[in-house]
Parts: sequence; C-alpha cells; structure tokens
Amino acid sequence: MAKLAMKKIEIAALIENRKQIAELLQRRGIMEISEHSGEELKRISTAESVSQFEKGISVATQGLCILDEYAPRKKSLLSSMVLTPVDPSKYKKYIVQREKLLSLCYDLIGWQKSISDLKAETARVQAHIDALKIWLGLDVPMQFKGTESTRCFIGTVPNQQTASDILIKIAGINPDLDMVDIEVVSSFKEQTCIAAICHADIAADFLNALREIGFVQPSDPAKTEPRTKLSQLENELVRIRSEIEQNQNNIKSHADKANDLEFLIDYLTMRRDKYLAYQKLGFTKNVFVISGYVPEKYAPSLVSELESKFDLSVSLADPEEDEDVPVLLQNNGFASPVEPITEMFATPSRKDLDPNSVMAFFYYLFFGLMLSDAGYGLIMIIFTSIVLSQKPLKEATKKTMKMFLFCGISTFFWGAMFGSWFGDIIQVVARQFFNIDIPTLAIWFEPIKDPMKLLLYALGFGTIHLFFGLAINFAKLWKDGRKLDAVLDVVPIYIFVIGAIPLAVQILVSVPQSLIEIGKYMAVAGTVLIIFTSARSSKNIIAVFFGGLYGLYGIASGYLSDILSYSRLLALGLATGSIASVVNLLGSLPGNKILKAAVLAIVFVLGHALNMAINLLGAYVHTNRLQFVEFFSRFYEGGGRAFAPLKANTKYIYIKEEI
Repeated sequence: MAKLAMKKIEIAALIENRKQIAELLQRRGIMEISEHSGEELKRISTAESVSQFEKGISVATQGLCILDEYAPRKKSLLSSMVLTPVDPSKYKKYIVQREKLLSLCYDLIGWQKSISDLKAETARVQAHIDALKIWLGLDVPMQFKGTESTRCFIGTVPNQQTASDILIKIAGINPDLDMVDIEVVSSFKEQTCIAAICHADIAADFLNALREIGFVQPSDPAKTEPRTKLSQLENELVRIRSEIEQNQNNIKSHADKANDLEFLIDYLTMRRDKYLAYQKLGFTKNVFVISGYVPEKYAPSLVSELESKFDLSVSLADPEEDEDVPVLLQNNGFASPVEPITEMFATPSRKDLDPNSVMAFFYYLFFGLMLSDAGYGLIMIIFTSIVLSQKPLKEATKKTMKMFLFCGISTFFWGAMFGSWFGDIIQVVARQFFNIDIPTLAIWFEPIKDPMKLLLYALGFGTIHLFFGLAINFAKLWKDGRKLDAVLDVVPIYIFVIGAIPLAVQILVSVPQSLIEIGKYMAVAGTVLIIFTSARSSKNIIAVFFGGLYGLYGIASGYLSDILSYSRLLALGLATGSIASVVNLLGSLPGNKILKAAVLAIVFVLGHALNMAINLLGAYVHTNRLQFVEFFSRFYEGGGRAFAPLKANTKYIYIKEEI
C-alpha cells in the first residue's frame, strides 16, 4: 500500500441539518474540512463557544486530577493504553449529566483550594505554636507592660546567658540603673528569653541599655498568657485539621465519578473540535456549505450515506496539480507500525513515494541485530502480545506495540542465531550448578568470538539498505517522467559501489581474484560515468568535467561514510551480549552454591532489566538514525501536510456504535 489518493469534496445542505451532518462526519473521521473560500457565503464565529469548551475541558481535567490525587483508582499498566467502550444509551445518559458533572468539578476544585489554604494556615499556626513554646515559663501576657510604678520589657537577647550575665552587661553600659531585675524564661544556645523589670522613672534608659546588648521584643506579642494562647492555638489546629479531613472526605466521596469525568473531557473535546470546524463553513440564510478532502477509496461510501440520510448535494473532484493536498498513509499490518517513525522525520510530500514498506523490513532487521538477545526478544514478544490483546487500544499505542512486537521477533531471531539467551546464562547455570559444559547455543555463530564476520554482514546489510534507497529514487524519478535522470543519477552509483566493494573488502578478508578484477572494471566504469553525468546540466565541457570530479568525490566519500555507519550494528550487538555476560559473571562469583543461587537471581533480574532498558533505547535511537540519515537522504524530500480529519479525538472513551 502507499499514500491514499485524495478527492476534493463539497457538501451543500439545509442549515437545520448542520449539527447532524457535522456529527456524522466527526464519527466517520474520514473528511478533512477546509476553510470555504466563497465570497458570496458568510462565515460565523464560534470563538466564544470554543472558549467555553476549552474552559470546561480545563475544569474537568483539574477535577479528574484532584480525584486521582485524593482517591486514586486501582488501574493496571495496560488500562492507560485502552479506551473504555461506551454504548449509545450510556452515552446519552452521560450527556444529560454533563452540567452536574461540570458543577462537581467546580466543587472539587473548591474543596482542593480550601485544603491548600487550610494547609497554609496549619503551617502558620504551627509556626506560631513553635515560637510560643519557648515562652511557656512566662506567667503574664506577652503584651504585659508593667504596673503603675514599674515597667516590664519582654523579649530576647543573643546567645545563652544568665540573669547575672545580663545585669552585669547593663551595669557596664549604665551604672546608674540600680532598680532593675531580670527573669530568664528560657535559654538556648542561640538566644535567651527574658522578662526585664525596672522602675518606671528609669524605663527609657533601661530600654536603651537592653537594646545595646541586642534585646529584641516580639513582633506580634500575645494578649494572653503563653499557656493560654498555646491552648487556643492547639484548638485552632485541631479545627483546621478537621476541616481539611472534611474536605478530603468530600472529594473521596465522589471517587466513583472519575470515569464520568473522563467521559466529560472527551465529550467537551469533541464539541470543541466540532465548533472549530463550524468556523470553516460557508452559510447563506437557508444553506451551509462544507468543503475539504476525503480519501478516494472512502468517498463513495461517505457520499452514499450522506445522501441516504439528508437532503443535500455532494460533489467530488480531483485536486489541482499545485494544490496543498493532505497526505494519508495506509499500509499493511507489517509496514503500518513504522508510519509514525516516518512522520516523526517528515510527512511525505505529494511527489514522495511511501517508504514504509521497504523501511519496515530494514527497521525490524536492524533493531534485532542491535539488541540481538533471544531472551530480551521473548520478553518483548510476550509483553506486546498482552497489550495488543486488550480491546479497544488507542491507535498510537496499537502501532507502537505492533512495531515493538516485530522488533521483538527480530531480536529473538538474531539472539537465537548468535546463541544469546540473556547473555550466556544457560551456560553459566549448567557450569556453575551442574558441572555441565555447554560449548555454544548459536545456530549461526557467536559475534563476540568472530566480530569481523558480523562487521562484514553489517556493512553488507547497510549497502543493500542504501541500494534500496537508490531504487526508490529511481522509481520516483521514473514516475515523474524524468527517465534519463533516473538512469544517470542511479545506475552509475550502483556500478561504482558494487565495483568498489570487493576492492575494499579484500583489506579485511580474502577475496577471489576474479571478483577483484571484475570490481576494478566496474569501479572504473562507474567512475567515468559519474564524472561525465554528475554535472551534465552544464553546457561548458570543462565545467562538466570538474563538476563531475566534485560529484565523484561527494559520492565516494558520502557512500564510504554511510556504509561505515552501519558498523553500529556490530557495536550495539556486541555491547548487549558483553554486558549481559558480565551481569551473569557477577552473579556467579560467590563460592557457596546456595549463596551463589540467591545472588545470581537478584543480579540477573536487576542487571538484565537495566541492560535491556539501556540497549532497547540505544537500538531504537540508532535504528531511527540509520533510516533518517542514511536511507531517507537517498530519495526522501518530506514537507507534506498530514491528513487531519474531523474525528472523535477521544482520550478515554470509545463509542461502540452509532449514536
């Protein structure tokens, strides 16, 4: 399969049917709506409605997050990947309840805000309690100023001091201050809490002396005795905690509404998308017009359904040559999982051929070669199979799991070929616990013992990969009518590279002399062809020659570096096996067999889990790189616009049948 051909579609219908038609198109999800360009038609603004839906989505999302925070649901790992089926009758019931659900969300947000405010108040009261505890030895209010003939100053001085220490310092500052007394309430390393009393006549001088030794009065002194104030604050703390608990219970009492809020989010999202589409329609007094694109293969069924249900007019037409037509890829079950990888790089342009069918084979091949452990592959196969058995899966999750399923199959295959089953764990267990020596489990060979062999095969696979890229470029140019360019841009490179292969490989291994001779002639022929065709657009023979030399240099250096890039297949494959073997070696170090078994089990699980995670990421990144840099550079332009139909972009629910 490849890119689907598109048809322009225009629908004219009675204005009273706009809601039903828009909902049908959204449920089908196969029409991209374009802005109508007719000047004779009016446009409507739905910005206010869209804003309300956006606000509702935000409120509902906050409400769901609050429920999940205070009343977390027991959800499996797989549940986040699966949509919840909703039948039509339940869907209608949800719609009726949407206002109540939205009101509940505001309540949840209010309770959560109250909890946050009360927690802040708790911290403030607790800080006040902590500050008050050092004054519990004081039997008068913190604001006590003295009697008719005395003055009292309550506060702190730096460091740990006794009453005598303070009186001596005051005497040193002002010897005339004799009618004074100091009572130490509490004393610590950092400060000393005191109540200083003096005669009213010397109050000003006494306060000045106290300040000179660092005396500081409380910023917010209590009007009651510290013990009384402490009791009041503790009662306040109990009240606040009770309110927090009450608000938490209010939230938890609605734990059963989490699924309903998920529906609300998806429902409002669909409504928002529909109202965004309304802005693109054209209106008269009685009629509205929808225009856009629909895949050609789905157009007849869509037109038939619309005409059977509504009084309307539908027209289909082929897009213009220079029109910005959206691109929709559709491949078989083997190639479609790598479509997101291609789209991650760039959506194909109208002129690009769909590369996914070819890319899929090499993607799985290279991924398996890099990870190359049958045990790891088996885990991937089991996990992805379990996920894929869940219904209905989110589309993105489904494609990702299928991709890793095929990657797991490839990993299992290459691991079995190279004899790697969680590294060499089978040989280690047989040797350490049963005194049995198993030489090898490799069906083909062990890369760690013969890395040069794997390197040659890796470079060979890479060369074939590049040649497929050239073949796609040939087909693309041929399809565009540039048949001479197809031949001259591709065939000389084939001849040159194929001829250069035996000349380069003889450096590493022995090559039959006959192949070397053939390679020489092909390399020379390819060189001549490249020199005289690379700059063929130039009319100056000298420019053609020197441009050809530059083209030869670019092709020779470019293909050499690109082919060498595939040595990463060897590097990552060896890394996976080597680290796995080291993990097994570490686990088998203890001498006692019982201890050895326990240590090996722990090290096996932790070590192989880490090794698999790291090398799984490495294989994914470097496989992508080989596609993006080496493969796509041969033919791929990108720059297309992905098909974006009006559809039910649900995150949580799946409507099983027509509403």
